[in-house]
Amino acid sequence: MRWEGREGSSNVEDRRGMGMGRGAGLGCGGLLVVAVIALLTGADPQQLLQLLSGAAQAPTETGPAPAGQSKPQDQLGQFASVVLRDTELTWTEVFRQRGTRYQEPQLVLFDQAVRSACGLNSSAVGPFYCPLDRKVYLDLGFFNELGRRFGAPGDFAAAYVIAHEVGHHVQTILGVNEEVNRLRQRASETQSNQLSVAMELQADCLAGVWGHFAEQRQIIEPGDFEEGLRAAAAIGDDRLQKMGQGYVQPESWTHGSSEQRVTWLRQGLTSGRIENCDTFRSRR
Repeated sequence: MRWEGREGSSNVEDRRGMGMGRGAGLGCGGLLVVAVIALLTGADPQQLLQLLSGAAQAPTETGPAPAGQSKPQDQLGQFASVVLRDTELTWTEVFRQRGTRYQEPQLVLFDQAVRSACGLNSSAVGPFYCPLDRKVYLDLGFFNELGRRFGAPGDFAAAYVIAHEVGHHVQTILGVNEEVNRLRQRASETQSNQLSVAMELQADCLAGVWGHFAEQRQIIEPGDFEEGLRAAAAIGDDRLQKMGQGYVQPESWTHGSSEQRVTWLRQGLTSGRIENCDTFRSRR
């Protein structure tokens, strides 16, 4: 990616070095980290998934989080800031064309643990978006795991992770998150998981929409999209379950299979249209 020298976002809080204890909240990278924990400890990944997913679906209000440094000084922090700014350019224009205004989220960089409006969250659950405060939370160490353990290195692979969480913010603005939460209140566990999969796959597609417009701004280099597709495949539920427990349980998926994640990311990259990201209609 041609990101160096580009403008960074002003919506970044750098809270690294501000230890906050521990907590839970399952994000995009949560399944990947669950697989790592299971591989290292021999724990049942299904129990870990249930524990972390349950905590993520029951956010609690907390006091205001501490403000941090707004401009990261290190290279990886600056990279995240530039990617966030590029997503802002994309979604501001997309929403303008739809006759509405895009409300930019904040990106909170942290290590070990962080306090959000969704509770105390450990870095072990990976990147996540909290709809209660409309912020994306990211421990940059996650990118090392993505590349080293799961064979999905590269700038665009990391940018895809950020764009996926921003995709959840877009869902919140569009009212998708609120509607899904309403449906979950009367859904069975299997149906709730299916709704979660549709949410995550739509966020993948929306990340692809960003990539589509980033290419037009000449920030994308040859091979970048392939990096993102490899990352999407690396964190599919089926692949992580096979690595963690040796078999696949489709009824327990919450993020989608590797094939599904690749398909919907590619859909966004190719079309560049929100309207082509209706994973809920596809599910039905």
